[in-house]
Amino acid sequence: MSTEKKNEFLLLFRGTQWHKSLSPEELQKVMGQFMGWFEKLNQQGKLKTGQPLEREGKLVSGKNGRTVADGPFAESKEAIGGYFLLQVADMDEAVAIAKQCPVLEYGSVVEVRPVAEECPLMKQLQEQLAHANA
Repeated sequence: MSTEKKNEFLLLFRGTQWHKSLSPEELQKVMGQFMGWFEKLNQQGKLKTGQPLEREGKLVSGKNGRTVADGPFAESKEAIGGYFLLQVADMDEAVAIAKQCPVLEYGSVVEVRPVAEECPLMKQLQEQLAHANA
């Protein structure tokens, strides 16, 4: 396993209704700004990937995935509309990039999350086992 830190951050775009009050011309302008932002990050080598998400899906829960429901719900303010995977120096740079998101002005929210090098629960378990065996 490599000890070099990847410095990957996920930007999650929350809110799928931000555009509802915009005219078609305003929406075209904002989407042009968004795509320009996307392309700029890509050209700078900071964007590894990014995709919009469909407005439909399934929510699986319960023991053995017993419960399967339609979702996420498009009207939810918390629904994730898409993501970017960035490779940047640190959280501060990822947050600075998120602050440039053109749809923030219209009520969308960008969540910034570091990508873990390994599952935090597995890391905790390994530490507990190492401590117990010491």
